[in-house]
Amino acid sequence: MFPGNQIAVGSSAGTGAAINVSIGFSPRYVKVYNNNDAGALFSTVEWWEGMAAASAFKTKSIVDNGATALKSSEKITAGGISQYAGSTTASAGFTIGADADINASGETVYYIAVR
Repeated sequence: MFPGNQIAVGSSAGTGAAINVSIGFSPRYVKVYNNNDAGALFSTVEWWEGMAAASAFKTKSIVDNGATALKSSEKITAGGISQYAGSTTASAGFTIGADADINASGETVYYIAVR
């Protein structure tokens, strides 16, 4: 890591509930990708500093034929990404919200966070 320009990459098992990811800094950009999506949507969320907590821009690998009512991209305002200030037992980082397309129990999510 370079001082002031930190990057963290990693993975986590989805839980279906919010996951605090401690990386030692408050990120300015976070991208999370669901690699094991049972619905084969392979969802991604992206969050930038300045966006509201728990929001994100979400994309899914779908072809919307008009019959599914699924969106290939949308801005979400709940269940997305938030900065995590840390606690007495964990360092600063970010929270992966409980959005079912991203954070499903037993599915692996990968992330990149940039300071």
